[in-house]
Amino acid sequence: MADWFHILVFGYYPYFAATVFLAGSLIRFDREQYTWRSGSSQLLRRRQLMMGSVLFHVGILLLFLGHFVGLLTPKEVYHVFGLSSGTKQVLAVVAGGIFGLVCFVGLTMLLHRRLFDPRIRRTSSAMDIAILVLLWVQLVLGMATLPFSWSHREGGEIMVSLSLWAQKIVSFQADAALYAVDVHWVYKTHIFLGLTIFLIFPFSRLVHIWSAPVWYLGRRGYQVVRSRDGGRAT
Repeated sequence: MADWFHILVFGYYPYFAATVFLAGSLIRFDREQYTWRSGSSQLLRRRQLMMGSVLFHVGILLLFLGHFVGLLTPKEVYHVFGLSSGTKQVLAVVAGGIFGLVCFVGLTMLLHRRLFDPRIRRTSSAMDIAILVLLWVQLVLGMATLPFSWSHREGGEIMVSLSLWAQKIVSFQADAALYAVDVHWVYKTHIFLGLTIFLIFPFSRLVHIWSAPVWYLGRRGYQVVRSRDGGRAT
């Protein structure tokens, strides 16, 4: 039973979560465009929102990039540049600790603001609060893995195992779950909760990530603004 559950979680669940993540986002954008928003409450406690939001977004983007590159880069690639698995694990611990701390401070500020300001809490949905709590718990779990990674830093076995698991998942290899068998339960819980966040992504305010206005950076021309008396300004 334990083996079957492990294969279910680390062999099949990633594909289920990814399917719901992509298909759910597309369906919601197609059918519920008026709900495709971040639900901003920036008029309330604006200073705390701005500071927390900047720290959270900077931290989470750097953490995501670090996870993406660290897990999906084959060890042969960084060995070519003289970077051993142990050194890579040390770099991951140091960078993850710094970026995680930045993200933790920002997310804690956002969660505190959402929970302890009565006006903001009244305008928040259950999903608004739930997704912040899930992200906070996921971040704490990620930080909790750092001591274990540091204690096994010389050989880098943990990072190698997790990298092989991730690479086999994205390459659709049937034995992927075997590479997550021996890792500590903190890593396993961190992975499971991360996949669960992707699963509920389309049903939360996180969908506004897809609408990041990157295209503004290359936009040409000016915005036309009309005044109430019919005048025109640019």
